[in-house]
Amino acid sequence: MLTLASDFGSPYPAAMKGVLRSHGVADLVDVAHDLPQGDPRAAAFWLRFVLPEFPPAVHLVVVDPGVGTDRAAICVRAGDHALVGPDNGCLLPPARALTGDDEVDVFAVDGGDPRSSTFHGRDVFAPAAAAVHEAGVDRIDDLDGFTRVDDYDDYDLPSAWIETATAAGEVLVVDDFGNSVTNVPGEFLDGHVGESVVVETAAGREAVPVVETFAEVPKHDPLVTVGSHGFVECDVNQGRGDEAFDLAPGRSVTFSFEESVAATVPTF
Repeated sequence: MLTLASDFGSPYPAAMKGVLRSHGVADLVDVAHDLPQGDPRAAAFWLRFVLPEFPPAVHLVVVDPGVGTDRAAICVRAGDHALVGPDNGCLLPPARALTGDDEVDVFAVDGGDPRSSTFHGRDVFAPAAAAVHEAGVDRIDDLDGFTRVDDYDDYDLPSAWIETATAAGEVLVVDDFGNSVTNVPGEFLDGHVGESVVVETAAGREAVPVVETFAEVPKHDPLVTVGSHGFVECDVNQGRGDEAFDLAPGRSVTFSFEESVAATVPTF
C-alpha cells in the first residue's frame, strides 16, 4: 500500500498518481490533499493522528514550502512503514507515532535532475516512494540514491505548560469545522466534565462548559472538549470555534479552573 498526503488540492495529486502507476504501484490511498497550505507543522500533527491507523505502508507526504531550494529529500523508516517527502520536519512526528518511540532511520534521497523546480512531488518524491514500495521497507539501505544520514530537520510538536488547575498552550491546527485544536493534552480535563473552565485568549476570558459531546450545549454555544486526537479543543456546537474564541494556529490559549468568574470580565 502507498498513501498520499499533500496540500496540493487538485489536480496536482493526479500527476503524482500517474508517476506511481507508471512505476507499477497499484494500491494507492489518498489521506488528504487539503492539508493546510505551506504548513509542515500542521501536516505533522494531522499525519501523526491519521497514519497509525494504517497497516504497513509507504507514505508519500508533500507539504513543501521550500520546494526548489537546497532543502533535502528524505525517506524515514519507522518500523514497517516508510515516509517519503521534504526534509522540513513534517515527517518525524508521524514517524515516531508509527513506532511508538524515537527509533527511526532517516535516509537522504538523491532526487536527480527534476523536470521542474516547483513540482518535486511528481519529479522527486513520487519516484522515490515508488522505489521504496517496490523494494520493500526493509531494503531501503540497498536502494541506489538512498543514503543513511544523522543530520536532518527535526522537531517535536510544542508542549503545553501545565500546573495543577492551569494549562497554557497554543493552537496547533483549526479543522474544517472551525474546531481549534490546542497542544494541551486531554488528560488536563480528566474529572472536570460538567464543570466550567476559564478560557483566556487575546480576545478576553470566559467560563466555558467542559463536555464530552457537542450536543451537551445549545446550538451555537461555545464549549471545551477533548478531540479524537487526544488534545483539548475550543469549539462551538454547530458553529466555528476559531471565530467564537478568536483563535488561529499559533495563537496562545490558557485554561484554568476557578470557582467563579467575575461578571465584569470581557467575553468573546
